Amino acid sequence: MQHFDSLSAYLKYLELPRPEHPMFSMYTALGEGFLPCPKESSPPITNDCYSISFKRFVAGDLNYGRTKYDFTDGALFFIAPRQVLQWDSSAVFDQKGFSINFHEDFLKGTELAAQIRKYGFFSYSVNEALHLSPKEERQIELIIENMELEYHNNPDSFSKEIIIAHLSTLLKYAQRFYERQFNSRTELSNDLLDRFNQALATYFDSGRVQEEGIPGIEQIAEELSVSQRYLSDTLKKETGKTTTEHLQLYLIEEAKNILLDPGKTVAEVAYELGFEYPPYFSRLFKKKEGMSPTEYREKYRMN
Repeated sequence: MQHFDSLSAYLKYLELPRPEHPMFSMYTALGEGFLPCPKESSPPITNDCYSISFKRFVAGDLNYGRTKYDFTDGALFFIAPRQVLQWDSSAVFDQKGFSINFHEDFLKGTELAAQIRKYGFFSYSVNEALHLSPKEERQIELIIENMELEYHNNPDSFSKEIIIAHLSTLLKYAQRFYERQFNSRTELSNDLLDRFNQALATYFDSGRVQEEGIPGIEQIAEELSVSQRYLSDTLKKETGKTTTEHLQLYLIEEAKNILLDPGKTVAEVAYELGFEYPPYFSRLFKKKEGMSPTEYREKYRMN
């Protein structure tokens, strides 16, 4: 797989104009004109750059990791360094919007270098993009317009600091708008929780838990075709519980049913649920239920 360790090399590969800064570039078409077109297709590639883009896909596929873009107009999406990108000649863009690319070293020595790691949406898949309302779109455009003025200005000792300040503002607004999206797309959030539980049920019913153990969150997210971070953020926002907590709740509910079988020891129940160490299962059960597996079994045996 081809990897690009500089911004210039990456943009040259894309057949885009050279950047005005060796580690930062931006292309905009918010009013007149059109964005420059990247090359028609590419096999899987990686690079050391962050990308922030607002574009409208009309048709075709853009693959990001293992996920395809969902073709919703007016989507703002974020790509982190070393993510796998791939697209083909069927992809058709409405060449309006903007595209920002910057090398990760551009942020070195700044507060944003540490802060940017906290923005989980850089770990989302492309089909988990941020869908902006017209008002939100205009707020983002204002930031981009100011950033563009500085980008094309004669560089001085303040240029980089000002551009990074605009970047920081843009990311804060994106965080705010994602919060709104989580709230306004409740139906999708509920669907994701249902699919999460169904994936667990299918996994346990298939007998895989005895062979492979308790599934990891990353594994479940992959089966749902979403990123691990998006799955976690969505469920946390909708239910107040993390993906790990939902997995544990599922395990405890399964354990309750199996514990009512008097022919199985607590250790056998633990192994059946994929726990390598029965004492860990017993501690988790007591933490969630307020009683040990043995006490639970005795309580309901008496009823």
